[in-house]
Amino acid sequence: MSASPELEPVLRGIAEAVHDRDDHVLRRLLARLAEQATIDDLYALRDALPRLRRSTADTAH
Repeated sequence: MSASPELEPVLRGIAEAVHDRDDHVLRRLLARLAEQATIDDLYALRDALPRLRRSTADTAH
């Protein structure tokens, strides 16, 4: 299961806003995510997070 393709730009934007510490943009994108995401999208994101954390930890070393 993966998140809807329509959410990909929103998720990329969220990651960039977190990296840039841009609270205004982050709030706007999180609101858009809340409007557009389905329950299946949220489960897919939840399942992807441990993989993303592992890959980030692997590249940090």
